[in-house]
Amino acid sequence: MRNQRNEVALLERPQTTATRQPTGREHRWPPLSRAHKALIASTAAFYLAVIIAVLTTSRLVAVDWSVMMFKPYQHWPGIQQFMNIYVIAGQRGPSAIVVSAWLTWRCWRTRSWRPLLALGVALVLLNMSVGAVKIGMGRLGPHYAHVAGSSELFLGGGIFPSGHTANAVVTWGILAYLASRWRRFGGVVAGFMGVTIGLTTLYLGTHWVSDVLAGWAAGALVLLALPLFEPVIVSADERMQAAWADRQALAARLRAFRPADLFRPSDLFGATAGPVAPGRKAPVAAPARAVAAAPVPRPARAATAAPAAGKGTRPAVVRGAAPAGATRVPRPAGATGARATAGRAGKPPRG
Repeated sequence: MRNQRNEVALLERPQTTATRQPTGREHRWPPLSRAHKALIASTAAFYLAVIIAVLTTSRLVAVDWSVMMFKPYQHWPGIQQFMNIYVIAGQRGPSAIVVSAWLTWRCWRTRSWRPLLALGVALVLLNMSVGAVKIGMGRLGPHYAHVAGSSELFLGGGIFPSGHTANAVVTWGILAYLASRWRRFGGVVAGFMGVTIGLTTLYLGTHWVSDVLAGWAAGALVLLALPLFEPVIVSADERMQAAWADRQALAARLRAFRPADLFRPSDLFGATAGPVAPGRKAPVAAPARAVAAAPVPRPARAATAAPAAGKGTRPAVVRGAAPAGATRVPRPAGATGARATAGRAGKPPRG
């Protein structure tokens, strides 16, 4: 009975999740292989072991002091000038500028912002992880050490782990991470830069041996954890591409705009004047305004006909009217007034 009730409940339940259509592209966490997970676990364990060894002032700290007291820059002074220049390749600013130039070319070629976004995410992870450990440990460098054989911890320093080494691993390793054809060659270059930058800091005496080991582990962890942030990178890439497309469409509309379009006759009379420019919508014809009809002139009224002339009747003569066909001669000015005065003078007064 219980199984039958479950089946009925499943049939009666609305299938909202199955019939719902996805609104957009879903970005899921990429699955990691067992080898990848093993590399992350082993690197994190190595990083943690170095931190514990420094905190407990183990034999690793004794190795730090022995290398520092050896002072390699005094045994091989001929390459010191070159090492001072070469170590700049591990600094975050110069190395990021060089790598960003190549990644910008990759963005233009692939029509995607993913290379630069991957570099930005990697540098943010590096600053957060390495910076937190630097502030927490507070270790001083070899040139500022006070007590021989001590770990020089919690003294306000920021030398552990090595930022030059970790930055060289991440910045140059991102080239191998994003490479499509020369990935092995990029991995060799990244490994060479990371190892040599770490050894250069040991030669110059700016870092302890444990600092370099922790820097290698910290940089490798950032690169190994970067695939977990691919959904964020892809989502940001899609949004930036959509924003760029909208900007290009707006620029095209502005280029096709003409000031004469503001005063088109079609906007006044509702007719389309000429073809529509590409990329522009055809204007909607406005309803034509009703034009008031002109008043129709009324026909002139016919003149009243004069009565027919019979016997013993004289035709009516209109005073001042000239006979038909006669030419009317204009009178000189003043003649009418003089004639009227003379006529009144010859008549006797009425009374």
